[in-house]
Amino acid sequence: MADEALFLLLHSEMVAGLYRAAEQGEGVSGAGAARGRPAAAGADAAAPCVLQENGRCTTKLESMGFRVGQGLIERFTKDTARFKDELDIMKFICKDFWTTVFKKQIDNLRTNHQGIYVLQDNKFRLLTQMSAGKQYLEHAPKYLAFTCGLIRGGLSNLGIKSIVTAEVSSMPACKYYLEYSII
Repeated sequence: MADEALFLLLHSEMVAGLYRAAEQGEGVSGAGAARGRPAAAGADAAAPCVLQENGRCTTKLESMGFRVGQGLIERFTKDTARFKDELDIMKFICKDFWTTVFKKQIDNLRTNHQGIYVLQDNKFRLLTQMSAGKQYLEHAPKYLAFTCGLIRGGLSNLGIKSIVTAEVSSMPACKYYLEYSII
């Protein structure tokens, strides 16, 4: 139980810290990237900078998740036989990997058999702490970036190059869209 709480709090603080640094003009790397903006610039002039910093925050979270996903897959698969095909890999991600990280299996796995998988989690653990109101829907995607990287990193170590995106239409459910190609 303590591990679960630690993970949830660490993830929440990681997201909040990156976005807080971006809002304060410290940039994602902490080097003061946005400090050169003139003080007289209005809110309209600052909006593209904020959007750019939010994109950098999302990229940074996704990169962190990628590296963590690579490491986790190395540990989880060191004693398992090789997978037959990408469907076996996806089943492993949805059952074993997801259960180890989020304490439950993916609720739904779908494919169009043309290189796209959709993973659906109806009670995603990182979103259950947030209120289910519609006003929080716009903030939800930043809490999914790390997990997108986690999936992409895991798949990368299993020989699948992928693009992972996430969508939240109602809290705390989310869908991950995976476009893949075998390396």
